[in-house]
Amino acid sequence: MGARKRTSSEMMKEARKQVAFAKLNNCPTSPRKMRLVAGMVRGVEVEKALHILKHSPQAAAIRLHKLLLSAIANWQAKNEGERIEDANLFVKEISVDSARMLRRIQTAPQGRAYRIRKRSNHVTLIIDNKQDN
Repeated sequence: MGARKRTSSEMMKEARKQVAFAKLNNCPTSPRKMRLVAGMVRGVEVEKALHILKHSPQAAAIRLHKLLLSAIANWQAKNEGERIEDANLFVKEISVDSARMLRRIQTAPQGRAYRIRKRSNHVTLIIDNKQDN
């Protein structure tokens, strides 16, 4: 008997097994500040990205560090028995979208009021393994 051909759905499942993601919703940091930190780790190997985030002075780096650890844990749950060191993981995609804005009023001189917009964001982080082709 000949070998059975792989269907496209089986190939998609195999490809999806290598990819893991994590989401952070309603993070109380402005999207602009978060994008600056996200740009530092985009396309970088996971271990190097963890090191960059751990030693970065920005407050957003702490949240992204925790999110990256979550994505690694999700990858481990999908790929039991495989070692992270051998997988050659990297940050494939990281996107920062703005979330809802809390609007507050601050009193101002002469009977006026200033609007304060407390911004927040959603972060989606996708890790994948590099395949040497």
